[in-house]
Amino acid sequence: MGVVADTDPRLAQKQAAAVRALDWVESGMVVGLGTGSTAVWAIRGLGERLAAGRLRDIVAIPTSEASATEARAVGIPLVTFDGHPVIDLTIDGADEVDPALNLIKGYGGALLREKVVAQATRREVIVVDDTKPTERLGTRCHVPVEVLRFACPTERAFLESLGATAVVRPDGVGPFVTDEGNWIIDAAFGPIADAPALAAALESRAGIVEHGLFLGLTADVLVATDTGVEHHASPR
Repeated sequence: MGVVADTDPRLAQKQAAAVRALDWVESGMVVGLGTGSTAVWAIRGLGERLAAGRLRDIVAIPTSEASATEARAVGIPLVTFDGHPVIDLTIDGADEVDPALNLIKGYGGALLREKVVAQATRREVIVVDDTKPTERLGTRCHVPVEVLRFACPTERAFLESLGATAVVRPDGVGPFVTDEGNWIIDAAFGPIADAPALAAALESRAGIVEHGLFLGLTADVLVATDTGVEHHASPR
């Protein structure tokens, strides 16, 4: 990949980790394209490998309109689940990672499509910098919760009943609107003692479309550090 124009060392580290993730991509694969500042390097690197002929017959399914735009700009052919219901490999980022490779995702607002893609993927590879690993999810991050606009007030009250500080995510003069037309409530629970139980509680609510707890979906995590890229494989 080309030289990073920014002098921020963390940016260069994330780029290096994204390039490392591309080593798992093989010709003929269906690839899931993540969303965010780290995933964009994987998209650009994949485009470069296709253009150079190092990879062939790759098609991709993006997790957001922003990722789709980036992919088109670098010449990655895009497809849908209509003809490709299973994805071979997805490269994405995360906002927090615990030792079991469970994640919090959704700060970029694409958690719904990201989870659909992750659940349809044979191998989910996550790229993060060294500020993202934590012993317990929620220690540094809130949990993004995508809700129907109609249900926003009642779901916010529900999240507060669970002990969260719940704030509707802003975007300029109004709420942030996802690619699917929903709103996001950022729910700060603090360190989460039982992430599966919290996920089950959130999934029981009709007005909650999806949440940012990604549990048991990740095969590999690449952590960009100032000494190199660390690889953590799922213990499952």
